[in-house]
Amino acid sequence: MKMDSDLLQSPAVGLTEEEEADMNDWKLPLAFMKKRHSEKIEGSKALAQSWRMKDRMKTVSVALVLCLNVGVDPPDVVKTSPCARLECWIDPLSMSPQKALETIGANLQKQYENWQPRARYKQSLDPTVDEVKKLCTSLRRNAKEERVLFHYNGHGVPRPTVNGEIWVFNKNYTQYIPLSIYDLQTWMGSPSIFVYDCSNAGIIVKSFKQFALQREQELEVAAINPSHPLAQMPLPPSMKNCIQLAACEASELLPMNPDLPADLFTSCLTTPIKIALRWFCMQKSAKLVPGVTLDLIEKIPGRLNDRRTPLGELNWIFTAITDTIAWNVLPRDLFQKLFRQDLLVASLFRNFLLAERIMRSYNCTPVSSPRLPPTYMHAMWQAWDLAVDICLSQLPTIIEEGTAFRLLGSQCSLKESLQAGLRADLPTSTYSALLGHSPFFAEQLTAFQVWLTMGVENRNPPEQLPIVLQVLLSQVHRLRALDLLGRFLDLGPWAVSLALSVGIFPYVLKLLQSSARELRPLLVFIWAKILAVDSSCQADLVKDNGHKYFLSVLADSYMPAEHRTMAVFILAVIVNSYTTGQEACLQGNLIANCLEQLSDPHPLLRQWVAICLGRIWQNFDPARWCGVRDSAHEKLYTLLTDPIPEVRCAAVFALGTFVGNSGERTDHSTTIDHNVVMMLAQLINDGSPVVRKELVVALSHLVVQYESNFCTVALQFIEEEKNYTVPSPANTAEPGNLTPVRDSPAIPRLRSVNSYTNIRAATTARNLNKSLQNLNLNEEGGPAAFSPGNLSTSSSASSTLGSPDNDEYILSFETIDKMRRVSSYSSLNSLIGVSFNSVYTQIWRVLLHLAADPFPEVSDLAMKVLNSIAYKATMNARPQRILDSGSLTQSAPASPTSKGTHIHQAGLCSSSGSPPMPSTSSSSLTNEVPKPPAREPPATRPPYTPTLGGQAPHSHQFPRTRKMFDKGPEQGGEDGDEPCHRNYISASLQTGLCDWSAKYFAQPVMKIPEEHDQESQVRMERQWRFLRNTRVRRQSRTITQKGVSRLDDQIFINRNPGVPSVVKFHPFNTCIAVADKDSICFWDWEKGERLDYFYNGNPRYTRITAMEYLNGHDCSLLLTATDDGALRVWKNFADQKNPEMVTAWQGLSDMLPTTRGQPGTGTHSAGMVVDWEQDTGLLMTSGDVRVVRIWDTDREMKVQDIPTGADSCVTSLSCDSQRSLVVAGLGDGSVRLFDRRMGPNDCRVMTYREHGAWVVKAHLQKETDGHIISVSVNGDVRFFEPRSPDSVNVLQTVKGLTALDIHPQANLFACGSMNQFIAVYNANGDVISNIKYYDGFMGQRIGAISCLAFHPHWPHLAVGSNDYYMSIYSAEKRLR
Repeated sequence: MKMDSDLLQSPAVGLTEEEEADMNDWKLPLAFMKKRHSEKIEGSKALAQSWRMKDRMKTVSVALVLCLNVGVDPPDVVKTSPCARLECWIDPLSMSPQKALETIGANLQKQYENWQPRARYKQSLDPTVDEVKKLCTSLRRNAKEERVLFHYNGHGVPRPTVNGEIWVFNKNYTQYIPLSIYDLQTWMGSPSIFVYDCSNAGIIVKSFKQFALQREQELEVAAINPSHPLAQMPLPPSMKNCIQLAACEASELLPMNPDLPADLFTSCLTTPIKIALRWFCMQKSAKLVPGVTLDLIEKIPGRLNDRRTPLGELNWIFTAITDTIAWNVLPRDLFQKLFRQDLLVASLFRNFLLAERIMRSYNCTPVSSPRLPPTYMHAMWQAWDLAVDICLSQLPTIIEEGTAFRLLGSQCSLKESLQAGLRADLPTSTYSALLGHSPFFAEQLTAFQVWLTMGVENRNPPEQLPIVLQVLLSQVHRLRALDLLGRFLDLGPWAVSLALSVGIFPYVLKLLQSSARELRPLLVFIWAKILAVDSSCQADLVKDNGHKYFLSVLADSYMPAEHRTMAVFILAVIVNSYTTGQEACLQGNLIANCLEQLSDPHPLLRQWVAICLGRIWQNFDPARWCGVRDSAHEKLYTLLTDPIPEVRCAAVFALGTFVGNSGERTDHSTTIDHNVVMMLAQLINDGSPVVRKELVVALSHLVVQYESNFCTVALQFIEEEKNYTVPSPANTAEPGNLTPVRDSPAIPRLRSVNSYTNIRAATTARNLNKSLQNLNLNEEGGPAAFSPGNLSTSSSASSTLGSPDNDEYILSFETIDKMRRVSSYSSLNSLIGVSFNSVYTQIWRVLLHLAADPFPEVSDLAMKVLNSIAYKATMNARPQRILDSGSLTQSAPASPTSKGTHIHQAGLCSSSGSPPMPSTSSSSLTNEVPKPPAREPPATRPPYTPTLGGQAPHSHQFPRTRKMFDKGPEQGGEDGDEPCHRNYISASLQTGLCDWSAKYFAQPVMKIPEEHDQESQVRMERQWRFLRNTRVRRQSRTITQKGVSRLDDQIFINRNPGVPSVVKFHPFNTCIAVADKDSICFWDWEKGERLDYFYNGNPRYTRITAMEYLNGHDCSLLLTATDDGALRVWKNFADQKNPEMVTAWQGLSDMLPTTRGQPGTGTHSAGMVVDWEQDTGLLMTSGDVRVVRIWDTDREMKVQDIPTGADSCVTSLSCDSQRSLVVAGLGDGSVRLFDRRMGPNDCRVMTYREHGAWVVKAHLQKETDGHIISVSVNGDVRFFEPRSPDSVNVLQTVKGLTALDIHPQANLFACGSMNQFIAVYNANGDVISNIKYYDGFMGQRIGAISCLAFHPHWPHLAVGSNDYYMSIYSAEKRLR
């Protein structure tokens, strides 16, 4: 809505105004503003998940090639003196050369075994070319497709050559022999990893790449040209999957510092903690830690692989830090490949980051392929230095005094700590008591927590994520880490994807084996988040028995409902289209568990329990029979009347899959199916389109199961329809009922409406009208009568009924509508094999009814189902079966009055604009559950003669019973003619409800909703609207309190595109809605411009008879009611967006058409009348029916039917929520007062019969002692006191009223008549204004008044007349 400029520029608002606004508007509930109304019901787009390693690998073989030639230095390197000597921490000169070589080889193997104990290790010490070849080929042969590692130490041979060779020896060690990298590639094959520890190692990396490229080209040539000599040779292996780690660049020598080992690179890769500590001690900063020497470092207690000891903890911190650096610096896919695919490769690359840091400090740059971005300056290294510092600073004291080793807080002596490190039988808690843990992890978790609480929405991911992963291994911090992890995952699907890419999955999977109760809520929350984003994890869970964890959570009644909801959501994902999961959960007693929770007060839990049940027996017969044994379907019936639409929807889904099982059919299972669908059929007039859509899908399952039976019914209906013509109500048009076509230059602009695209304005007004009428040639259910891009002006509706999937429907909308109204007993009974009242016929009728649903998506779905069956029926038609039945001759009665009830059928009462009911007349729809198998004879009805003035016998006079279950037709096998076509329905028919419901778990749950966030734009806009409302109320009150003495100042006049039939002022902005027969126009009465004009979607022969603004105080919606009983709610009108239908439903299901047009008065029928209570969210509806039906818009269901007790239609409704009173004016002149707190038989508390004719308006004043004011066609205005039976005052106005309205604040009422004038009266009955002519326009005479309405606050009166003009009159200017 546009904000008024003067309001925005007004001075600061006083406090009282705000308080007043807060008092009223903030408390009012909003209707139709839930997620199901604002979102499309579909799942979120699945993010492509790349976290799962498609090709996990293992390094299974390791070749350790050492060319040391101890004692002989190679000729091309001049060594310093002293020089670095240690190889694998051994001084080669301290023993004989051969022994040294063997010891170094053995040590290197041990160092590698720390990282990969299970690999096959082969040493090749000072080898020849042949030995290397033999070694490599044998390792590759054994490794098959797995990875092989080639470690090369070239400290005793010359540097690599630019031609791509490394050096080995001849047999006698008299010569250095070159070994080409090309050959090495051939022998090693792929995938492989190469480690080069020698000077100028970068040369090898370059040559390797050139050779690899050469191979690729050779492969390409061979592939293109098979006769090429290359193609005859054995193909060289591709080198794409090879990884290289080299100690330095092509031009660099290895460092020779005597304090360092000679194989510094190998030390970094295989003994990182040892070298890191030594290097730390060699830095200047180490002087700050007095007394630390290189010898002391060796004495740090504990074992590397035991995290509970100081050395183990340091190793653990190192792993966490290097992992974190890599995750933050590397592109995601490279990180996955190097740090998650293979344990040994991951370890080597983590240690490679350390090598880069240490070796760069000695002007040496390690090289890798694939190349990594530089990481040696990363801030996380400072955290590592701090951890080492804390550790080393305690060493001297401990060694000298034997005191406690204390990393943080708690103490224990060195002896104890060593024992603790060695005694694996001690529980971990004892360890954590014995020696404190480094503060590192706690501090990193705090950093993560700060990121979570302080950051903005869009920012870089938190650096600490990989550390959180590591902390899950620690019992000390596990609870806190899980809590923070859960809060992180709650940020949305992107956070879940990030956590999975870090590698969280195996950790949280492993934790499901923990029995700690305190972890349950956290783990359930985390798993719900993971599965909401990536449901493929269902298989991993079942494989590791993870489902048992969630079954136990669900069965634990002490768990809060939220956690049980998440558990049942997780189980619903596990059993979703996954037979193994269904079997596992069935054995785990899931069905019984779920059935126990069906009545839980928590709605989300009820919803997911139903979805979970629906999924476990979807296409899985054992679960269905288990459900039958537990009476699951009967227990689910209670949810069909649940106050929450999503829960009803889930129950329909569950019962639908229950019926839709394609197992073997027995009599027993058929009976159950019939029971279930007849229960479902009662939801045919549910207030929520979501539920009705799910209902169509559920019924389509039955249709697929019993296809042949439905084909028979369909053929019968098709034949009937061909042989019968329905009298068209169009012949009985009343004045103003069909929009007259006119030629005028004012071409109305019809807004195209979502789901009704392309109804833009036609070239002339005549074309527009024509196209509008062609859009719904059917009588019911316009929206689906046309769909995007299918606008047609042919005379057959079938051409406009294309759908995106089908170019042409077999059954047009017109045909379906005829079928609904035609089917007669006589012909249906004679159908061979299917008796009239069979379930199949009933369900066919229900589907026909749903095909005429006011909500387009529902009718589209039902059309699909009907047409699918019609298609098969006509394809597989067995002509003799129908012709022999002899029914065709009877099924074409000559006229509507012939014997039999061929239009109406008891309980399925239907009229020219009303859908039939499946079970009972709608007033008893939810109360009387049909009891099978009733065997009464089918009810019949007196002959029915449609006449224009007469009173039709109403539905309460007919017996309400019907046969519920008949022995169905003999069950033959399913028609297997077109097996592929059987899925025509089931595959394409889905509502997306389950996926949409699952989105809840993927979205942030802990975040404050925007509307509650004080700073959010949504909140600010609401505040602005509420201040505007307060101002309108206050300013209008000052005017009305002064008293309005005249009301004839014309402030707006315009020609409306159609004849106005209903007008409604928006209570707070300057917008007025004007409805003609089937479209709505919005005007800004202050600026005098048209804002919007769009089509309401109601069928031809029906018209809009009432409108209400819902949530007028806030985000307004417009409700329209048409005389076929349908209600539609619109949003996004009168602004720059496209109008959208929020919801639509059949408010009244058995409108009687006979009262249309009262003889002698010239008025229309009452159509449908409504009154809206914003503060309770209740909508009162009535009209050409015998009840006042009350709908609860929050639950979207009918809450009450109040019988009017009259034989006449209701013409006006007014209610007062404070007193729970409803007053109804009727066509017979009576005014009836109801108290909706009382039972149906007692609720009519007063009937006034003083009017002699049709009541035009009955108004109940809202004050505590407010009167009832009622006016009849004859112009007598009567005032009643609700407690007394006689009127307390009578005023006489003009006769022949066509319209009247009463101002709720100003004690005015206005009358419009056929005699083309408007009279405005005050409360005493004095005429204050008589309006006969328009201002301007040469004083043209006003047309016959078709409608009028007062503004709820301002003294404005809107008037619509039959000459298309729409004018607004107000009090004198000086007052305003």
